[in-house]
Amino acid sequence: MTTTTLAVLVPLLPFLGAAAGLLLGRRAPGYVRPLAVLPTLTAFVLAVAVASRQGGGRAIDAATRLTPTGSVPVDLALHLDGFAVLVAVLVGLVATCVQIYSTAYLRDDPRYPSYAALVSLFTSAMLLVVYSGDLMVLLVGWEIMGICSYFLVGHYWETPEARAASLKAFLVTKLGDVPFLIGLFALAADAGSFRITRILGAVANGGLDHPTLIALLLLAGVAGKSAQFPLHTWLPDAMAGPTPVSALIHAATMVAAGIYFVARLLPVFAQSGAALVVLAVMAAVTMIGSGLAALAQDDIKRVLAYSTIGQLGYMSGALAVGDRGAAVFHLLSHGAFKAVLFLAAGVVIHAAGTNSLAAMSRMGGLAKRIPDAYWTMTVALLALAAIPPFAGFFSKEAVLVAAEHTALGERHVAPAAAGWTVLVAGLLAAVLTAAYATRLWLLAFRGRGAEAPDHGRQPVAMTTVLWVLAVPTIAFGLTVGVITDWFDGHSLAPSLTTAVLSTGVGLAGGLVTYGAWRHTSALAARTPVGTVVAHPDAEPALVEAQALSAHTAAYGAYGDAPDPADPGRLLLGPLHRHAAAGFHLDALYMTLFVRPVQAAASLVRFLDREVVDTYVRGSGTGARWLGTAVRRAQTGNVQTYLSALLAGSLVLAIAAVVFANVNAGS
Repeated sequence: MTTTTLAVLVPLLPFLGAAAGLLLGRRAPGYVRPLAVLPTLTAFVLAVAVASRQGGGRAIDAATRLTPTGSVPVDLALHLDGFAVLVAVLVGLVATCVQIYSTAYLRDDPRYPSYAALVSLFTSAMLLVVYSGDLMVLLVGWEIMGICSYFLVGHYWETPEARAASLKAFLVTKLGDVPFLIGLFALAADAGSFRITRILGAVANGGLDHPTLIALLLLAGVAGKSAQFPLHTWLPDAMAGPTPVSALIHAATMVAAGIYFVARLLPVFAQSGAALVVLAVMAAVTMIGSGLAALAQDDIKRVLAYSTIGQLGYMSGALAVGDRGAAVFHLLSHGAFKAVLFLAAGVVIHAAGTNSLAAMSRMGGLAKRIPDAYWTMTVALLALAAIPPFAGFFSKEAVLVAAEHTALGERHVAPAAAGWTVLVAGLLAAVLTAAYATRLWLLAFRGRGAEAPDHGRQPVAMTTVLWVLAVPTIAFGLTVGVITDWFDGHSLAPSLTTAVLSTGVGLAGGLVTYGAWRHTSALAARTPVGTVVAHPDAEPALVEAQALSAHTAAYGAYGDAPDPADPGRLLLGPLHRHAAAGFHLDALYMTLFVRPVQAAASLVRFLDREVVDTYVRGSGTGARWLGTAVRRAQTGNVQTYLSALLAGSLVLAIAAVVFANVNAGS
């Protein structure tokens, strides 16, 4: 079987699994789990085979004309380079682990068949984006992911948080997709093709007439899809969905799509220094703002959500300095350890009966209850904090080295200003990342108080995948010297200066947070906080849904808790209140956009109902009155009709005489 055929099967198999799962979900429920796991697992194996055959060598291209358009044609095309085949392996691995994990996490959920089918469709759409060699075909996968995210985030539709989050995710990403679509058409018009290879060829020959406009339009869509400032606000709220969905969105699909898209078309963006500077500023604000917000969140999943936003900021920063190898390298390592973090968080929430870090900090022995989640989450948090020798250290160092080279003028793809912006913001974000990672670990696993409830040993399907994903979390960075062929032959090795500097500031951030925790932990015993409501025997998904509702009911907020024992509150000081609310961006957008749109809609509704409808109703009322008057004249009495006829004739005769006299007198 040829490599091209194998590549076609990779996105096709999850799609067929999704279709079969939807068709057989109610008729043959016993087939739902195999149809969820096996096609995705097979796609992962085939993705590994494709990556092995491609071997980091010359890109493999194949295409067939999809439809004639009369102008720019649309091709069903594959473009398999080193980046594409490695990202496909990541998507297949994470999706397989999520499907296996979900068989236990949602074991008694009546909506599991549709859930599993949507996860498979989500996976297929992302694989289509990864392998596609035509932008219109890529756009199909791009939009399918948006639809799937709407349904999956809203899986717990009984809760108001999930309903609001799914709608918000859909609308915010669509807001970015409008300029993104315009940018795609503008790019194809300038290049004369939607094929990625031909677009890159046109860029190399200077064939773009409006590079800055095109790049900025495309960046709007990327900001929405990859949750970058200012369109990042949907991602923390999307934590209202099931934890496996969060893992899939954050680690391997959706948010990774925007970064991958820019990496694919980086030469287009490199044509405009202004666009790269905009991307660098966007990345810097995202990294620092999300780090501060993560340090103030009480919901364990919202901490991880803001963490994802910040790590995506690192990837955007690498792209802003013109190094797509560093960006994709960090995308791959982040996908591994972030999947561990979210899936382990699901185990923690199930064991603790709450998603509140404040409540967990008042429990003792939680780490002993869930040793698999404890150890794998510890490893993943070390990778997140970029502590050597874990994968996150090597990939984050690749980003900082690229920024350093650009800032010092050793690379000339991007302006030096972009390099300095990313470098300084990256070092500040390294402090914040280590701080909130340390805070999460201390509050979740070093709590003091009553023993955590004993739910028994967690399902094997949930714990096994944690160790599977922990392997690349630990070892992927160590392959930095042998995977350069898949990254355009570009070295990804860390430099001594940035390695010492970033590791030093990261350790400092962790130690300062530990000191703050030691100072505040004594307050935990004097300040009871409790939102543990789940029954010990409840399935994990039900525990999560109950914890979500209980958190808002207990604290009046989804992400914050009034906990004086929180070290983040001590570290942030008066900034904590603003950071916990995401710096009030939602309130700002509500004031600037939502309320004006709602007011305009109310005005239109008023004009429609009270003005337009009044005229419509008035015309109907006039016709009805006229009909009533005419109907009263139709009595059926012949004498009445003759009297009316004679009266009318008399009136006409008198009128004729009067008219004749008037004319004679004149």
